[in-house]
Amino acid sequence: MCYVLSVKPSSYYDWSSRDISEQQIHRNHCELLVKAAHSESKERYGYERLHATLTEQGHDISLYMVRSIKEEHGIKCRRHKRFKITTDSNHNKLVYPNVLDQKFHASRPNQAWVSDITYIWTNEGWLYLAGVKDLYTKELVGYAINKRMTADLVCRALNMAIKNKRPSQGLIVHSDRGSQYCSHAYHKIINQHHFKGSMSGKGNCFDNAPIESFWGTLKNELVYHQDYKTRFVAISDIIGYIELYYNQTRIQKGLGYKRQDRCGLTFIVRLRN
Repeated sequence: MCYVLSVKPSSYYDWSSRDISEQQIHRNHCELLVKAAHSESKERYGYERLHATLTEQGHDISLYMVRSIKEEHGIKCRRHKRFKITTDSNHNKLVYPNVLDQKFHASRPNQAWVSDITYIWTNEGWLYLAGVKDLYTKELVGYAINKRMTADLVCRALNMAIKNKRPSQGLIVHSDRGSQYCSHAYHKIINQHHFKGSMSGKGNCFDNAPIESFWGTLKNELVYHQDYKTRFVAISDIIGYIELYYNQTRIQKGLGYKRQDRCGLTFIVRLRN
């Protein structure tokens, strides 16, 4: 079926030669910015962090436009999940009370640290990563990586944090009730430095939410995008993410989408037989 419209030749030529509107030009420009920022972040950022990145660079773009562009063009962060239990709280070892009690808003650095263990799959088997996060700076102040999930792993992560940050007495060090954190060696470090040990309620992951959030970030932004052939490659990748990206470059929602101020860290990671 054919339709014939009665249009004056002058009106048609005026329409065909009309420039693209300023609004459409701005939209097209913003689409390029969002796609470039998405690629630059290695597909790690959601629309809020993309918006914060672009506005920090001086671009005039609204949060709504970033979100709509992502939805229109199907710009998403890839996700994948492989599950493994890392917490064994069925033991009779010493357990600290929940001193932190979900008070996650610290007023200064080295006031409260949260710690936990996560896992990374490689073709050679599992890797275990113990981390310590400062609630004020949002920085991962200490960590250790090994192919065994032992008390020594969490002790090395805590000792690294102490060496790098030299916190004063009274620091709250929070963890779950895993047997590694209830070990004599771990408690000895806390007592030696006169810290306040704190542990989550049994089976309550919300009591340790900040470090759980970091694990999700690490895996969604890095690990789930990789297929690690060896543990060595995975370790190198994880250290690079923590030291060169997360602790220095990544903008933090908890800091008002700013980057944390940071001093250099020294770190040692051992892969034992």
